[in-house]
Amino acid sequence: MFFYPRVMSLMIASLLLAGGSARPAQAQEDAAIAAVRKSEDQLVTAFNAGKADVLAGMFLPKGELIDEEGKVYQGPQEIKELLSTFFKQFAGAKLALNVESVRLVGPVAIDEGTRTMTTADGGVKSQFRYIAVWAKTDKGWQLASLRDFADDPAPTPQENLQSLAWLVGDWINEGADGKVAISYRWSDDKNFLLGEFQINSADGAPRKSTQRIGWDPSIGRIRSWLFESDGGFADGFWTVVEDGIVIKSASVNSDGTTSTATMNITIKDKDHYTIEGTDRIVGDNLVEDFEITVTRQPPTANK
Repeated sequence: MFFYPRVMSLMIASLLLAGGSARPAQAQEDAAIAAVRKSEDQLVTAFNAGKADVLAGMFLPKGELIDEEGKVYQGPQEIKELLSTFFKQFAGAKLALNVESVRLVGPVAIDEGTRTMTTADGGVKSQFRYIAVWAKTDKGWQLASLRDFADDPAPTPQENLQSLAWLVGDWINEGADGKVAISYRWSDDKNFLLGEFQINSADGAPRKSTQRIGWDPSIGRIRSWLFESDGGFADGFWTVVEDGIVIKSASVNSDGTTSTATMNITIKDKDHYTIEGTDRIVGDNLVEDFEITVTRQPPTANK
């Protein structure tokens, strides 16, 4: 009966001792991370003061600096020469670090985040992701490796469509069988190119079509959607080539039949391009190819 309280007290004592041993370990880790962060601050201060020798001295004798293109600079001397050249070319440049994490992994600390550099006049700013590996020495925490990675923002939809910007404007094709007026403009949000087609054939009623051209991020390609006034619709996948565009198109016609075609747009000059339709299949029938020339209309007085 009397041994039970004694066992419980021994168990409680062992738990307290275990907890006590964990706390110093955590305190040591926290102190190490704080020391690494202090070294980061010293690195920024030295950089912003243009002190290449101080920065180079923060690297181990075989420490390395790897730029965003993968070029390796090893040892304090190479790193000092690199930084000295940089400070001569970009005097007054400033560095800022956004440290996202610092963690201890065995005998080293791994530091990750983004760094931003701004020219002295504040006009040019560059941003890179970085990974730094710090090792503790008798001089404190020194850099074993510092590597940059390009951190350019993803292109906007408009930037992905710049290869088609030459289409913006009013165009016309006239032939014996009719007239097609084409107009392209940017959407208000600049994320799409909007096309309008007015088709006047010699033997039929006028028809209108609208088109929206955008960037499909799910496949990394330019894509278009076209809607006919009679209820038909089509989509196309665009490939920009050296002298124009190749469009693989598939459509559903108002009568329920389907069509596929390859449209080759060839730029002749800034005011002319041709459209060649090949591999045209409507339903189960192969349809003959066609080619037309499209001409840019001059601006009118009220535009």
